Amino acid sequence: MEGNAFQIVWFILWAILWTGYFVLDGFDLGAGSLIYVLGRTEEDRRAIYNSIGPFWDGNEVWLITAGGATFAAFPKTYAVMFSAFYSALLLLLFCLIIRGVAVEYRNKFDSKAWKTLWDVGFFLGSVLPAFLLGVAFANIFEGIPIDKNGIYHGSFWTLLHPYSIIAGVFFVICFAMHGANWIAFRTEGELSERAGSVARKLWGLSVVLAAIFFLASYLSTNLWDNYARHLGLLVFPAIAVIGFFVVPGGLVTKNYLMAWIGSCLVILGFSAWAFAGLFPNMLPSSLNPAWSLTCFNSSSSLLTLEIMTAVALIFVPIMLGYTFWAYKIFAFNKKSSQPAQ
Repeated sequence: MEGNAFQIVWFILWAILWTGYFVLDGFDLGAGSLIYVLGRTEEDRRAIYNSIGPFWDGNEVWLITAGGATFAAFPKTYAVMFSAFYSALLLLLFCLIIRGVAVEYRNKFDSKAWKTLWDVGFFLGSVLPAFLLGVAFANIFEGIPIDKNGIYHGSFWTLLHPYSIIAGVFFVICFAMHGANWIAFRTEGELSERAGSVARKLWGLSVVLAAIFFLASYLSTNLWDNYARHLGLLVFPAIAVIGFFVVPGGLVTKNYLMAWIGSCLVILGFSAWAFAGLFPNMLPSSLNPAWSLTCFNSSSSLLTLEIMTAVALIFVPIMLGYTFWAYKIFAFNKKSSQPAQ
């Protein structure tokens, strides 16, 4: 396999890892963002926590792996990304830490004030990461002000502009719909019914925001350029559209697993559409397109990529196997969604 081929393979793997993270941890973040909407009673809130209990930490493995793959396969992209997005990524990290601690510690002490504290942490640790991820990737799609040496010319506030805010809100609402579908599927009784009702409302809002985001991306980015050259890539946005049709079908028939699979397709399709449109860029420069970091000019050596490919062939199937096993064992057992004692 030629050097360029390895670089393309690792771009694809990089995109797959991020897509896997959005699809899987997306419903965790969405469930947390709905803790005050659906958690009317203590039993409801404990059921919401427990619905993601067996999965959230495994889902975040995808984020860790995506970050590790970026560091190893595209070190220059990793360095510039963490320099440009340092404040945002640090805030994201703190939020994810707080969310993880909230899940593990909320029920360790039987005190209303204690639980309220961790509920706030759980909520903020779910909404803010979704928003920050949307903002970060919108800036990547649009281009960030980096010079030919990869130096970022901006601040945290540079990242906040209309397009990135639209993306951040879209991520929050889309993940919330995903989480509502999951809660409806994983719980029973009144909570499940209310989650399904909330999911229907969030679906309508997601459709509107998706249309706005597609249009804003056409006006603000070059993501659609690859689609004009390769019409076959249109299969990716088509997957998202199909997902949007599947969700209401599942909600109307109260087949909440079907609805959740539909929202998986929405996120998968949107993610694949964005990464396919981004290729071969990884960090486009808004100052000069020639200064953009691509999978070709920011990758590790051919030997490193060869070794990483061998490692990936061993450990990626293990990660996929673990994910499949966890969902097979826990996701279809309603009893496991009951509040932990």
